Amino acid sequence: MNTTTQAPGAATLHYLDDLRVGGRFVSGEHALDEAQITSFAAQFDPQPFHLDHEAAKATLFGGLAASGWHTAAITMRLLVGGGLPLAGGIIGAGGEISWPKPTRPGDVLHVETEVVSVTPSVSRPDRGRVVVRSQTLNQHGDVLQQSTYKLVVPRKAA
Repeated sequence: MNTTTQAPGAATLHYLDDLRVGGRFVSGEHALDEAQITSFAAQFDPQPFHLDHEAAKATLFGGLAASGWHTAAITMRLLVGGGLPLAGGIIGAGGEISWPKPTRPGDVLHVETEVVSVTPSVSRPDRGRVVVRSQTLNQHGDVLQQSTYKLVVPRKAA
């Protein structure tokens, strides 16, 4: 099952001038199953706790868990799909990421993002920097990934 839904109203793109500290965005959803987890792991993170349900039982995770990088990739897809509708795209300039809980088969993920700071560039008046804090949550409200991103966002044309 590979299901991603777009957030309502995702067609409106936001420029630097539209963003305010405390502004919030919520993505659509993505349902994750065992086949997606093992397929991603086989290609990008081939460790037993990501590849084999039985082998994973004897690990720290106590069962099959998605790679943190898989969760990050789904998070990015949800952000690009309308969860963070920025004009010019989502252009990263650095960030931090953590995974407080594992992502499991059957989880339905969505991302909630808050604008932390908005800073127009002095040297490049056509853009600025925005810092956002995102949480990727499952259907139970468990935080599976926390991240803070520094983004380059264009300003509206004069």
